[in-house]
Amino acid sequence: MKRTKARYRLGFPRLFTGHGQEKIAYEKRHTRITDAKGAVVFEQKNVEVPKSWSQLAGDIAVSKYFRRAGVPGKETSIRQVVKRITTTIHAQGQREGYFASAKDAEAFTEELTHLLLTQRGAFNSPVWFNVGLDRYGIRGSGGNFYVDKGKLHTTKDAYSHPQASACFIQSVEDDLMSLFELAKNEAKIFKYGSGTGTNFSRIRGAMETLSGGGLSSGLMSFLEVLDRGAGATKSGGTTRRAAKMVCLDMDHPEIEAFIEWKVREEKKVAALVAAGYDSDFNGEAYHTVSGQNSNNSVRLTDAFLRAVLDDKSWATTLRTTGKVHKKYRARELFRKVAQAAWQCADPGVQFHTTINRWHTCPASGAIRASNPCSEYMFLDDSACNLASLNLVKFLRPDGSFALEEFRHACRVFFLAQEILVGLSSYPTEKIAQHSHDYRPLGLGYANLGSLLMLLGLPYDSDAARAWCGAITAIMQGEAYALSAEMAALQGPFAGFKRNRAPMLQVVARHLAAVKKIPSSCPADLRAAAQASLSRALALGKKHGYRNAQATVLAPTGTIGLLMDCDTTGIEPEYALVKIKKLAGGGVLKIVNQSVPMALERLSYSEAERQSILQHLEDKLTIEDCLLLKPEHLAIFDCASPCGPNGKRVLAPMSHVRMMAAAQPFLSGAISKTVNLPEGSTVEEVENIYLESWKLGLKAVAVYRDGSKLSQPLQSAQGEEAIMPPCPHCGHKVERDGSCFRCLNCGHTLGCA
Repeated sequence: MKRTKARYRLGFPRLFTGHGQEKIAYEKRHTRITDAKGAVVFEQKNVEVPKSWSQLAGDIAVSKYFRRAGVPGKETSIRQVVKRITTTIHAQGQREGYFASAKDAEAFTEELTHLLLTQRGAFNSPVWFNVGLDRYGIRGSGGNFYVDKGKLHTTKDAYSHPQASACFIQSVEDDLMSLFELAKNEAKIFKYGSGTGTNFSRIRGAMETLSGGGLSSGLMSFLEVLDRGAGATKSGGTTRRAAKMVCLDMDHPEIEAFIEWKVREEKKVAALVAAGYDSDFNGEAYHTVSGQNSNNSVRLTDAFLRAVLDDKSWATTLRTTGKVHKKYRARELFRKVAQAAWQCADPGVQFHTTINRWHTCPASGAIRASNPCSEYMFLDDSACNLASLNLVKFLRPDGSFALEEFRHACRVFFLAQEILVGLSSYPTEKIAQHSHDYRPLGLGYANLGSLLMLLGLPYDSDAARAWCGAITAIMQGEAYALSAEMAALQGPFAGFKRNRAPMLQVVARHLAAVKKIPSSCPADLRAAAQASLSRALALGKKHGYRNAQATVLAPTGTIGLLMDCDTTGIEPEYALVKIKKLAGGGVLKIVNQSVPMALERLSYSEAERQSILQHLEDKLTIEDCLLLKPEHLAIFDCASPCGPNGKRVLAPMSHVRMMAAAQPFLSGAISKTVNLPEGSTVEEVENIYLESWKLGLKAVAVYRDGSKLSQPLQSAQGEEAIMPPCPHCGHKVERDGSCFRCLNCGHTLGCA
């Protein structure tokens, strides 16, 4: 008798839901957001919010993610919003046959619902914006193309196929129509709350001829056009500025002009402000100049960086003929990159050779670009949906890490993200097809800085880096293990067969990196990392993988606030005292809640804790408090000095070393800003870039305090440097790692 192969099915146990498990309490609140003058810019009364959520987290959900168009489409409860998303994913998962039984499908959906409502994790903003809108009959929530049962379909309404991905990478050719087609496709992506990146190195320079005669207008002229288009488009249609990345290879003939682009524009702003124009980032001075709507990055190869170290020459080449255009000393060109970043934080750097050394699909083409925040790096014309876990939520009261719960949460969110690939629509045929064929996902985490503080570990310590590496390795292992299980069920991604050997080599490299985690790593974490990645590799050899990529570390700007995270992504705490919004209106200066819990774990008495916290609230710094033991000071070090008299600050290289701890366990890269004090030098920027390359990072960006947003002119006038006001409500915007965040309305710039 012929045997039939049993079909693989995914079973899902319950850890958080069911009889006797954690229950969620709700309360009715009033969401009211005002501008800097007190005028109401948004208001909704009697909304149902989990009691454990802060006022700010609830306000973000209500003002950004509630559907207010149409009746009965008006949402009045966060429970409704979450149900809209999870029931839609549930239905799609059952339609595609992911679950072993209806019972497993129900368990998965209730577990995902609980994880979202208890702020243990969150999807990227487009999922909250767009998924499940067909339940309300709302149209136009996504792109024009989707893939169903292996076939590409076109829809003008994207009625039941929302845009769920936050991160896109698009290609562009050396052709006028291709450039303007890109402009159209960027607008589609911005419209539904997402960001996009492109490598423009194929575009000929201004010194090159056209086929019809005459000279090209050049790359920079088109970058200015695309920059204007992004500036005119608000992401999500309401509250988020369009986000885009512009990448350029170091051998492009206009590389020098590109490197210095934003430096030139900042000088124009300074002149306009001196002439009396408003220095506000959203004012006329900045609106007049170009280059303000993208993050810029240069792509550095190993060949270029070796030329820098060896003080050799570097040539730029014409795009049309391949002939040498100009020769530089590699060190001089590298110095220009560092000088520009020192002056205005752009360009960042992406290490092209390193990125492609860890590429799971090299047979399908090289990785040439990234999304706007540099964490998603994959093939051109592809998309990635993100989800991030709140690490602090997995820390038990006794200080132990809930490994089983964390691994379970990784699997729940990763399956949900996989299901979203088939549910989603995309702006172009190529992106739809590539997303279906490669299915790249970006599971990540937030609140690492707070977790380390709660554990009593200085951010700049081997012990902290050990925790970071192990947790990231566990996440990667669980994601790829589940991806292999899904491959057994649904088949591996379409591009796996021709990329089988290099992909297995990359997963094996992830596993091998576990041995390099510092010895201070807790034994259970190291064992879990080893076990998860070993299982991922073994299952991948047997079944292949459903997803070409699995993990990234995003900036988690808006969703970090949604989850009440004190710190974003992989970032340390930026300051120990922040301004938070009160439920009844108004604001209050409060201490980061990680501080009192950390003091309790460090065995300070209640009286001592209260005295230390009062000192921190009064002085905005903890370093001169006599009650705090000197050996504990480093635990509370931040990315910037705390208070007007604060002197302690994390060394810039501590940021780089933490990134290096996580990078070997990520499919993509890390959205991270290395914070530099105002007195830093260009040479220090160069050193950070070189050390980042040597330590194996894929990308890095720097921000020197006082280097942007008209601060140099203000310093010259003897005025206090300020951040720009929020473009949505006018309140103060604070820099937090890779993001600018408004703690009044939750508006973020440059964040997922």
